[in-house]
Amino acid sequence: MSTSDSASPAFRTLAELERAGAARVPSAVWDYIQGGAGEERTRAANREAFHRCALLPKLLAGVERIDPTTTFLGSSVAVPFFLAPTAYQGQVHADGEPGTFAAASEAGVLAVLSSLSSFSLEATAQASGESPRWFQLYLQPEFSRTVELVQRAERAGFRALVLTADVPLLGVRDRQAQEGFGIDAPVPLGNGPEFVSPARGPTREGTSYRLRAEAASDWGVLGKLRSVTRLPLVVKGVLRRDDARRAVDGGAQGIIVSNHGGRQLDGAPATLDVLPGIVEEVGGRAEVFLDGGVRRATDVLIALALGARGVGIGRPVLWALGADGGAGVARYLRLLTAELVNSMAQLGVSTPADLRPDLVRG
Repeated sequence: MSTSDSASPAFRTLAELERAGAARVPSAVWDYIQGGAGEERTRAANREAFHRCALLPKLLAGVERIDPTTTFLGSSVAVPFFLAPTAYQGQVHADGEPGTFAAASEAGVLAVLSSLSSFSLEATAQASGESPRWFQLYLQPEFSRTVELVQRAERAGFRALVLTADVPLLGVRDRQAQEGFGIDAPVPLGNGPEFVSPARGPTREGTSYRLRAEAASDWGVLGKLRSVTRLPLVVKGVLRRDDARRAVDGGAQGIIVSNHGGRQLDGAPATLDVLPGIVEEVGGRAEVFLDGGVRRATDVLIALALGARGVGIGRPVLWALGADGGAGVARYLRLLTAELVNSMAQLGVSTPADLRPDLVRG
């Protein structure tokens, strides 16, 4: 699970990363990583939104040094991006989540652990040392089970709970279904067989369909979670201004603008397109983050300039993990950080706080 470079790294540039992952990850797992819902319009829209934007660099801006550090919910981090929660990392590479989190810790990067991790949250926390980490939470059919996960996360030193609210059940993922990943062959989970994923479909009752019990939750669940934990709450999956307002009114200290990487409702908007409106709606009452379609450092800068506090990265981390385990993730983070510093210098900004909407045309 070493995070040091191998003698002959699987990739030397960010441009090689996706190809390097594809060469080493089993095809069924690769289709799970790459796939989106339905016709994958939303997955494509996430990238197209960044492609529509141009950066407008400032000349002779008096930049003497670059400092990419920032804070997320009061925790200092080395860069304004973080590792978004992604499931089943042990299927991608034997290093799994401990390898990913060890690499993130080495780089000073915040990482978010999925409820559907291959390794337990305790084992992953041990690998990540004292670096900041958050735990992504799926509600369980019995709230007592949800509380158990929350308490384990607290004991293991996770600093925030990320409630994923956009999965009443799994989206229709054609590419994943064609390979049978996680459908015909259930994937083992690290946090225990008693904890369930949101994979179970609706049950027909006459002319209607009933969803799983945890899908029936309303905004009152934020109050229930606040009553059982002191950890700050972050609501993930927000695409509407009114939902952002309800989340903050319910006590959320953070919001992640996310469409689940285009894996849930096909036809949902690109996250970058709705980000400015949600930032305006929140009005500084909570920190606003974004994920979806982020590939290069310039994508990070665009999202920050449009109001995001930080930017989550999902698929590229899995590409790096698949290419070379924890060492691949470590190399990826070094390459992305170097590109970030380079791009900030060329844009004419010294810190993430210097990024403003006037630096983006789109």
